[in-house]
Order: sequence, then C-alpha cells, then structure tokens
Amino acid sequence: MPRIIDVVSHVNVMDDELVWREPQEGDGDFRLGSQVIVQESQVAIFVRQGQVLDALGPGSHTLSTANLPILSGLVGLVTGGRNPFTADLYFVNLKDMPQVPWGTNPPIVLETPGKGVGVVLLITHGVIDIGIEDPVRFLKQYGVGKAVVRLADIRDRIQTMLLGELAGLLSSSGAKSIMEANQLLQDLEGAALAKLNEQFAAIGMRIKAFEAKPFTAKDVSTEELRNYVDFETWERIRRLEVADAAASNQGAGGALASAGVGLGVGQQVGAAMNPEQAALQQQQQMMMMQMMQQMMQQQGQGGQAQQAATPSTPKTAEEIRAFLDQLDARLMAGEVSEKIYERLYAKWEARLKELSGDE
Repeated sequence: MPRIIDVVSHVNVMDDELVWREPQEGDGDFRLGSQVIVQESQVAIFVRQGQVLDALGPGSHTLSTANLPILSGLVGLVTGGRNPFTADLYFVNLKDMPQVPWGTNPPIVLETPGKGVGVVLLITHGVIDIGIEDPVRFLKQYGVGKAVVRLADIRDRIQTMLLGELAGLLSSSGAKSIMEANQLLQDLEGAALAKLNEQFAAIGMRIKAFEAKPFTAKDVSTEELRNYVDFETWERIRRLEVADAAASNQGAGGALASAGVGLGVGQQVGAAMNPEQAALQQQQQMMMMQMMQQMMQQQGQGGQAQQAATPSTPKTAEEIRAFLDQLDARLMAGEVSEKIYERLYAKWEARLKELSGDE
C-alpha cells in the first residue's frame, strides 16, 4: 500500500535553486487533510499527469477542496473525503538571484555606415539580478517532469535572450557608433529596463537590475568576421581590405586601387541599376580585383617582368586585348557565365574599336 504524505515542506533551498519537486522521484500520494508548509519567497504548485493545477502561497495549508479546487475536481474527490490521490508537488523559489554574470558571447554586430569597414563587433560583460515573476508560467516551461531546476540549467537560455534583446534594442535605437551604443546601456540601467523585460516576462522571469561595462570593439580578422556578418557584408569588407592594401602599395596594384577598381568607387549602386547590370558590374569588379591581387603577389616576389605583361587597368588597345584573352580563359574555366561573358566582351570590344578608330 503506498505511503500517504501527511506533511510536506521544502526548507533547505540551494542558493541557485529555482524549482524543487517533492517527492524527488515523483508521484507522491496525498489526501485531503494532508499539510503543505510553504516558506516565505516560495510557491507550492500541484501537477498531475503533466498538467499544472493549483498553487499555494507562503503559510501552512491543510489540503481541502477550498484550496485545491482544480485538483479536487479533476480527481473526483468529495468534500471532506480522505481518498488518496497521486500528484507531484513543486516548490518554486521566488528569491532574486543577485549578481548573475553575463557577457557578449557571441559579440553584438553594430552597423556603422561610413565609418571604417561599416560594422563593429561590440563586446561587454556585466551582472544582472534576476528572479521568477510568474511561477506557474515558469514551471510550465522549465520545471514539469524535472526533480530540480537550477540557474545553470537555463543560463544559456537567459544569455541568448538577453543578447537578442540588446541587439534588437540597439537596432531600433538607431545607434551607429560605440558611443551611441554605450548611451543605450546607461538607459537600460535606469528607467528603460522595462524594455529588456518584455521577452523575459514570456518565460515567467524578470530582470530586477542590470549592470554592464561600456561596450568596446572586438578585434578580429576578416576571416573571423565572416562568422558574424552576412556574406554580402563580408564580401564588401574583404574588397575594401584588399583595396586599402593595394592603395598603400606604390606599384601597379596601388594605381589600380586608386582608380577605384574592386570597390566600384564612383559606380557603387548606380542610380537606376537593374539586377542584370548590377551583376555585370560586380563580375567586372571581381575580375579587376583578382588581377590586382595577382599583380601585388608578383610584385612582392620580384616578378616585375611578368607583372608588366598583366594589364593594371584596360586603357590601351593592347591592355584591352589582354583583358579579353583573360575573359576567354575564365569562360572556359567556368568562372563567368556565358551571358556575363558576352556582355563584358561586347563592352570591351566596342572600346577597342573606339581606340582603333582614334589611332
């Protein structure tokens, strides 16, 4: 015959404990008349067959149909009856969890138009005071079926939500610099903390206090940056980096970069450029950039003779013919589509004829 639980309480609450089940193995046998003792900053919640039912606040409670209306109706107990029933009893800890550390891992991407490469990776760290605001909602999402839930069990979830909310607030605020981002952090430590709590309310929790060190920029290589931004942004940054390197070079590579090849200076997002024209321009820029990289490598290796054979930019008839030869090779290698090839070939062939006519 199962043992009836006549008195139950949970006194030894761990510092990082959020939810504790009694009995720990689950499925306790209770009856009307059993006593549940709930400590201050606790809520005791009955769960039967995975369904969250009645909740009891601080104090000593003798179970009855009055304080267990949902559960008693569900199991068909009669007022004053002593029939045993099976249920799980969860004690939810409502004490604040102070000084919980958090940090920007991964960093927050902030767009900074017109400054540097156009993006910066923000990093910071700090602490929050967090606690359970809605015990029933929290138990439904994280506690049912578990013997115990501790802060470490949901720390990653809290971190992900916090960073996602911070990134969203930064984006909506229009911040375009580290200084402006830090101003938002200062606001979050004050009255604007309510904005941060909108998502946490959905899981039954609330951030009571928020502290953060000022944002700084994370120093990463272009290759590492690829892990944080979309491909289009990364390609733009890579082209900018190559062109900057070439511009500091005194050889043919520098001359090519100064002409704006690769970055599309003077051609960036033309006024009414259709997708086909944009693709054509991008293909041409990429080919010019590859030529520039080859020339930089050749110059660094002392291959001046070979460099002289590679056109820095198609200006003369001879250089245009060399460019068209390279275009043929790229078509055969599958590096350009036939449609792009035809458009580029027609453009530079027309320019070649113009030069021939001038001569």
